[in-house]
Amino acid sequence: MAQSFRQTDILDLARKQGKVTVEDLVTRFGVTHQTIRRDLSDLADAGELERVHGGAMLPSGVSNIGYEDRRDLNPDAKTAIANRCAAAIPNDCSVFLNIGTSTEAVARALLQHRSMMVITNNLNVANILVANPEIDIMVAGGKLRRSDGGLTGAMTREVIEQFKVDIAVIGCSALDHDGDLLDFDIEEVHVSQTILRQARESYLVADHSKFLRSAPARIASLGEIDSFFTDAPLTASLERLCRDWGTEVVFA
Repeated sequence: MAQSFRQTDILDLARKQGKVTVEDLVTRFGVTHQTIRRDLSDLADAGELERVHGGAMLPSGVSNIGYEDRRDLNPDAKTAIANRCAAAIPNDCSVFLNIGTSTEAVARALLQHRSMMVITNNLNVANILVANPEIDIMVAGGKLRRSDGGLTGAMTREVIEQFKVDIAVIGCSALDHDGDLLDFDIEEVHVSQTILRQARESYLVADHSKFLRSAPARIASLGEIDSFFTDAPLTASLERLCRDWGTEVVFA
């Protein structure tokens, strides 16, 4: 395979998986370790990937991955996480779902629920839930972010403050080693913080790729979350923190 095509395929894999390893790429492409390391170095020099021990990952920093790339990132894990989260949400309750592809997966998993009210600042979530006439949908107004259908700003927060929901389900862009939930857009962060304040119980849905990334704005601590739904074991230190905080960790 020509180098340029191979590097394109490597980048596509990284966008879908969050991370690629030298060993897996050597097996996949049938080339030498040296060739793959050179490909990863080229992609890192171009700013497309960040080199890490044994491979490379999508770059961290101050800008998020594009929405379509995020939608294609670990879809099976997101579905499994969403199913476990939805199973913990009873019928006849009120739920807030915020911006993100993980919360959109939760919306799809709620399509068999009955007698619910869902408040959201995510137009994609609203469009998914339209298929279930048993769910009343309230959309928090605000400034539309065209890239992903999210609504943010002071108007969004003011609408959210009119509700007290049973359960808030939120996502994040990154999860720091000390348990801090991180994101890129400060307006989105302010909305997520408002959601958490207005909920009796809070759930976080985040797959393992969030452990590998960083973002500049802090939403909250896992210590403020009641249940964390994910697909991979936590580090020993973070698992200990969750135990100390009383945060339930549920593996899909």
